[in-house]
Amino acid sequence: MKLSTAFISVPDYLEGEKISPIRHEYLSGQIFAMSGGSEEHNRITLNIASLLNFHLRGSGCKTFMSEMKVNMPIAENTADLFYYPDVMVTCNPQDTERYYKTRPCLIVEVLSPSTQSLDRREKRLNYQSLPSLQEYILVSQTEMRVEVYRRNTAGNWSLEILEENDILELNSVGLTLTIAEIYDEILTG
Repeated sequence: MKLSTAFISVPDYLEGEKISPIRHEYLSGQIFAMSGGSEEHNRITLNIASLLNFHLRGSGCKTFMSEMKVNMPIAENTADLFYYPDVMVTCNPQDTERYYKTRPCLIVEVLSPSTQSLDRREKRLNYQSLPSLQEYILVSQTEMRVEVYRRNTAGNWSLEILEENDILELNSVGLTLTIAEIYDEILTG
């Protein structure tokens, strides 16, 4: 016996997400439920989003947390992906969709044990396909460690690893953060 997989259209996915009590990511017609996060995950996300939101107020850039999706076409517009980044910033005035964004300049994911492989490989490669994306940040919730993937002027990506006493330069939005600010009220002592 062969089991078939039901595929969901993008419009049906977007309508379903409006009423669903849990969030789902969308990969070429299939949906995947997302698990909840820890206190550390929530605090790190809130710290980063709050600092970005305050810094960007009045600039035309918008900061979003984990309830806003990012959409990207794959395979020359034959399929779509929708992810829920932990933090995302878009500065493009054409990025006007109400339930998802398509032109982020900055995406931050806080690593969880169950998702860190996905964040480092699949999501990183898919996010980096977005022409607008300038920086992709991965933040550990178990140690003071931040991975910064940054696109240079030639379009190539580099990786920088930051630890406890380092400073994070978010060139995409003109903001400097200390690692201590990211981990405020967690991982101290």
